[in-house]
Amino acid sequence: MDELTKLIKTEIKKQFRSVRQFSMYIGVPQSTIVTALQKGIGGTSFDTIMHICDVLDIKPVASDKLLFLDGEKRALLERYSRLDDEGKKAVRALTTVELLRVTEPEAYADLGRKLDEE
Repeated sequence: MDELTKLIKTEIKKQFRSVRQFSMYIGVPQSTIVTALQKGIGGTSFDTIMHICDVLDIKPVASDKLLFLDGEKRALLERYSRLDDEGKKAVRALTTVELLRVTEPEAYADLGRKLDEE
């Protein structure tokens, strides 16, 4: 399942009791939303996706790879932008280490061992 579909599914669960209530609220047939969530939002019309994202307060960001931001990600970016250079450097270092932990567990473990030795 693609990231946008996951994000939409998560936001519907957070903001509405059910897909049925969400579909009634936005005026899109429930079957359309259910199909989009099961098969991936990619087969849904662009207008419908934009309407769903607008209602859920998910904002697209222009980049090489289309990125959608929910409230939590936007808040994180807003806080990051208010940091000074030292704070931004610390956040970049932490995210680098955390990404290593998630994507390369063995390299992360090696890093932990090296730090323990110091």
